[in-house]
Amino acid sequence: GGCDLGQRLLRAARLVPPRVLIVAGSDSGGGAGIQADMKACAALGAFSTTAIAALTAQNSQGVQGIFPIPIEFVQQQMRSVLDDLGTDVVKTGMLATSEIVLAVAASLRAGCGEGELWRRCLVLDPVMVSTSGHVLLHE
Repeated sequence: GGCDLGQRLLRAARLVPPRVLIVAGSDSGGGAGIQADMKACAALGAFSTTAIAALTAQNSQGVQGIFPIPIEFVQQQMRSVLDDLGTDVVKTGMLATSEIVLAVAASLRAGCGEGELWRRCLVLDPVMVSTSGHVLLHE
């Protein structure tokens, strides 16, 4: 019956882990950024893919440096993932510059068909200042 079908669908959904595309900065200290997001995804049973928007030199003392990734390369990373693996969820973190923010938004619009726009969950984590007070989003 219908109830049995619903139960089977729920069981099948649990067998396929949700795909999460994380677009954020890399934390060389491993305590934040893409590294922390990937750990959270793994703990929750999700499959994570990444597009690195910035590299940071940081540790438990603070942020020593930030290197924004060229916009074209951020978009290329996103296209590589979306065109092949796809995603169910997009999670953004530190995007470093307003230009990268706009490029990520454009890539998300371009990276899916009209019917898919409403299906994708978007988790925005607008990381602008580190816990040590370092500004992480520049105009």
